[in-house]
Formats: sequence, structure tokens, C-alpha cells
Amino acid sequence: MYRPMPQTPDLNPARLVKLVQTPMPFGRYAGTPLVDLPEPYVVWFAANGFPKGELGRMLQEVYEIKLNGLEYLFDPFPRPPRP
Repeated sequence: MYRPMPQTPDLNPARLVKLVQTPMPFGRYAGTPLVDLPEPYVVWFAANGFPKGELGRMLQEVYEIKLNGLEYLFDPFPRPPRP
């Protein structure tokens, strides 16, 4: 089955900071920064559909970054404290 290629993630520093600081709002990993979500969880969204809106776009970016082994891009950015 053909799936169109997703857009290349926007890798500007402000966007990366937002991915680090935004917590997953629901589900098993609620409160976990998007960049720290387990890869299988993000892959599940890729296979079953990302949520609509900004959260979906951000999860898609995290998926592309993890898929391409670019997690090191987040190393310079501090993680927010967990509740």
C-alpha cells in the first residue's frame, strides 16, 4: 500500500525546544515529553494515524526524528521536570 511521504520535520531550534517541552496530553504516557515517548508508541501512531492538529504534526516530527536516528538533536535541550 502506498503512503505519501510525510513532510520533512522542521528542525529549527525553537521547534526542537517545543518538542522537548510539550508533554503527551493523554494515554499511558501522559505527561511524558514528546521526545521521550518510546519508539514503538510513536510507530503505532504512524501505522494507525496521528491525531489531528498540532499534536499530530509534532508526533509526526518525533516519529521522523526517531526513525532516522536523530534523537541526539535533543541532547542540548534540558528536559522539563516530571510531575
